Amino acid sequence: MKIACLSGKGGAGKTFVAVNLAYAVGKATYIDCDVEEPNGRLFWKPEQVSSQTVSKLLPEFDADKCTGCKACVQFCRFHALMYIREKPMVFPEVCHSCGGCQLVCPTGAISEKPKPIGVLETGRSGQVQVISGILNPGEASGVPLIRRALQETTGLTVLDCPPGSACSVMETVQAADVCLLVAEPTAFGFHNFQMVHELCTLLKKPCAVVINKQSSSYQPLEDYCQTHSLPILARIPYDRDLAERTAQGIIVSAVRQDVWHLFRDVLSKVGGLV
Repeated sequence: MKIACLSGKGGAGKTFVAVNLAYAVGKATYIDCDVEEPNGRLFWKPEQVSSQTVSKLLPEFDADKCTGCKACVQFCRFHALMYIREKPMVFPEVCHSCGGCQLVCPTGAISEKPKPIGVLETGRSGQVQVISGILNPGEASGVPLIRRALQETTGLTVLDCPPGSACSVMETVQAADVCLLVAEPTAFGFHNFQMVHELCTLLKKPCAVVINKQSSSYQPLEDYCQTHSLPILARIPYDRDLAERTAQGIIVSAVRQDVWHLFRDVLSKVGGLV
């Protein structure tokens, strides 16, 4: 089973929930798909870490074979190719490495070359396998790196999604069996929560909610969950001790039995949804 922990905005507590949920499982795989800012490893402090470079493929042109027919330019729906001064030009930031330009080239002038975009780190913390995707600075998209990280799913896997609802989130959610939406009970948090719930609904994923940092009930969020039949699996209080320990990089489930039991309860309820 793969559980995706996601939130509509940064700072809602998505990584806090993902890390503690994986710890409560015991033997699990944790994958940090927030490749622009992967911070799960700060909690796990994995050992025996190995790393491998992840690349994406970019088209490369053979000037002797290119006739300037522009078939590749016309094919590319992402506008990653242009024909300028009698030669093709690639815009790597928007290239999706689909390989279509190579297929449609009538003269075989296009090949593909790898371009490193990041690193995949794999290590262990107790019984948990910890996998982190780390995107190189300046890269426009972490989707190829996320795809590579998702190939490492084994057993019960917790996916720590990127924040928001963009392509990188969609790539992660597509691999999940169930989505755990971490909601912040504020007007701003509720607005972004609705967007990420809409994404999960479009992808037809079963969803449940964890409300984090709750000091009092936020009625619009409560009404929304009731209207859309979204089960609220846990309400994590606005707790100074939780905040301080988390800021110190401590997995709170490892030092507080009440928090461990809370996430064990969430886990059993998530299993019921699947």
